Amino acid sequence: MDPEKLYEILKKFAQSKGIELNKDKEFVLDLIKGLLRNEERYGYRSCPCRLASADKEKDKDIICPCVYSEEDIKEYGRCYCGLYVSKEFNEGKIPYKNVPERRKKF
Repeated sequence: MDPEKLYEILKKFAQSKGIELNKDKEFVLDLIKGLLRNEERYGYRSCPCRLASADKEKDKDIICPCVYSEEDIKEYGRCYCGLYVSKEFNEGKIPYKNVPERRKKF
């Protein structure tokens, strides 16, 4: 799939959830390329900012959007990798902070 096409799909998905894609489109397209690479490698779009195991069942928590993203966005204004953000984050109303890894090591 073309990264621009997936960008439009993810943008609509984010809007349906009341969130947004990061306003830095170049950054978002780099993340999308990572998602597409992971889909080619593993058969699923695991978070490009985390190490996948190549076992879909073990990685189901990090298939984008990961299960941690909703809580991360509520607390930090963005998900772990910064693909999905709140409107307030994009508007600069929430200061940038590193989002801690919530995933337990397996």
